Order: sequence, then C-alpha cells, then structure tokens
Amino acid sequence: MEKYKRVFLKLSGEALAGEKKTGFDEATCTKVAKQVKQLVDDGVQVGVVIGGGNFWRGRTSENIDRTKADQIGMLATIMNCIYVSEIFRSVGMKTQVLTPFTCGTMTKPFSKDRANKYFEKGMVVFFAGGTGHPYFSTDTGVVLRAVEMEADVILLAKAIDGVYDSDPKINPNAKKYDEVSMQEVLDQRLQVIDLTATIMCLENKMPLLVFGLNEENSIVNTINGSFKGTKVTV
Repeated sequence: MEKYKRVFLKLSGEALAGEKKTGFDEATCTKVAKQVKQLVDDGVQVGVVIGGGNFWRGRTSENIDRTKADQIGMLATIMNCIYVSEIFRSVGMKTQVLTPFTCGTMTKPFSKDRANKYFEKGMVVFFAGGTGHPYFSTDTGVVLRAVEMEADVILLAKAIDGVYDSDPKINPNAKKYDEVSMQEVLDQRLQVIDLTATIMCLENKMPLLVFGLNEENSIVNTINGSFKGTKVTV
C-alpha cells in the first residue's frame, strides 16, 4: 500500500451543508475534522480546498458580470475555510488559512515557503480563495496548489462514491470505475473535475482518489488502503 506524505483534500461546499443544502452542517464538518485528525496524528500533511457551492453556484443571473460572480464564489470559499478550520481546531488540530489576495487580518497571503513552514509544524493548511482569478474553479485551484506544493495525491470527496461512465442519478445502469486514467477522463468527458483541472493533472502527473464523503470513515479508509472509490491514474 502506498504511503502518502502530503495529501490535498478537496471538499465540496454542498457536502459540508449536509441535508440542509446551504450554509454549514456542523455535525458533517466535525466528522470530517475527526478523520483528518487521524491522518495528521499519523504524520500525513494535509492541505484543504473547499468549494463555495453551499453559498454561491456561479453566475445565477445574466445581470451579474462573470468576473464579479466568480469573485463572490472566491469569498464563499474563504468563509467555508475559516469556518471549517475552526471546527478542525475544536477537535485538536492547528490550522492556518492562506489566500492568494489579502483579506485584512483574517487570512495570511499564500506563498509556497509559508505553506511549507506550516506543514512542517504539523498544521492543516487551508487554501482559500481559489486561484485568485475569475474563470478558474476550485477544481483548478486544488490542482494548482497540489502541484505547486508537491502533494502526492488529491483526495476528491464528492456527493457520489466514485467515477461513473454516466450520471448514476439519471442512469440506473451507470458503471462505476475502480480505476480510470486521466486521459480516459479527458477523452470521455467524465466530468470528475473540470476540463482545465483535468489537463493540469495530466500534464503534471497528479493522481486523484475520488470517493463519497458521506460514507463512514471514507477519508481515513481512502488513505489506509480500504478504498472503495475510484483511482484516477496518470
């Protein structure tokens, strides 16, 4: 079994909202925190990126400029990271939130050296605010930071339990992959992550482990080998 030294965990905002679909569900966030603490206690360095979908789903109105809509999304991810980092602290971890632009004293500006310093201190580092630019999703944000920070793998915690050849909500006969290559994801437009992020993974040889966040102990199981999701290879 592969031993990971540094992993990046991508959480969707909707997953953290639980049944409510919006805002935060503290019980869900606490479950995530307790699992991540097990990884940290085992010496794994963990970076976290969170989507903003529990607050903002892209441009919802033609009256809003795309750039402004994306800026709202970036701020949503910062709110998520500040909240979840506090839940992480409540179960006994040290955390820091980094952003690609200044947010007063609420976060620290991102730099590779700074993030490495926090990782070396055993802290969980939250990479909030996406790439800092419009037209890039949090999928691209997590791949960019994972590549930049030389992570071993990205853990993609989703509402469904892996990668399927079609949408299992629509097609009851959808086939789940145990393993699939990034090239196949690209060729078949499997929508694991968006196109920009997929190409970045392919070019920089960044593998993904895709699994369902709601399954019992799924984050710990993914790292410890009893993995039930889909491995996306490079």
